Amino acid sequence: MCWVNCNKPSQLFPHCLQGLLGLIRKFKNQPGKEFRILLLGLDNAGKTTILKNLASEDIKHITPTQGFNIKSVVSDDVKLNVWDIGGQRKIRPYWKNYFENTDILIYVIDSCDRKRFDETGMELFELLDEEKLKNVPLLVYANKQDLATAAKANEIAEGLHLLSIRDRSWQIQACSAVTGEGWDGLDLKEFTTTTEKAEIASSVWGCYEI
Repeated sequence: MCWVNCNKPSQLFPHCLQGLLGLIRKFKNQPGKEFRILLLGLDNAGKTTILKNLASEDIKHITPTQGFNIKSVVSDDVKLNVWDIGGQRKIRPYWKNYFENTDILIYVIDSCDRKRFDETGMELFELLDEEKLKNVPLLVYANKQDLATAAKANEIAEGLHLLSIRDRSWQIQACSAVTGEGWDGLDLKEFTTTTEKAEIASSVWGCYEI
């Protein structure tokens, strides 16, 4: 297992599209390339705020997602189709309806809600057991780092046993969907997509910010 340490970002970007540029650059020689990104996590984790940041939209007035939101973002001839699915308990059984053809799974965690760490960890590993998400690269956002009570990314990684993930590439990134902290610290150049994901089953790496 190759372990990479991510350094704390030295500057902030205006929105989290900048954090995905590493992924886009990897495929810049493929004009018209489209990625299907699935954005999941418990309710109140900050998924919709992240989605609106991706689309450079106003984040002042956000309501809980009762169904799903879809945003398409185009940069450098690459199209990102991001699916934000509600995280309420009654909605989670329907997550499976959106697994098909996912290129990247983004899982958002409320770093301040320690009482729900067990719950969010259970939901995450149930997702990783899904056949339709087999080998899909995983990006975990440890969100709400602008708050004093937020757990650090390495604490969450250890508490949720992310080091046990050996069937896909993955990364956990400390961030704040509100302030923009952490978007430029992503190391998505290491990530693969659906067309390559079968090749990484025996060669896995992980990363977290310290």
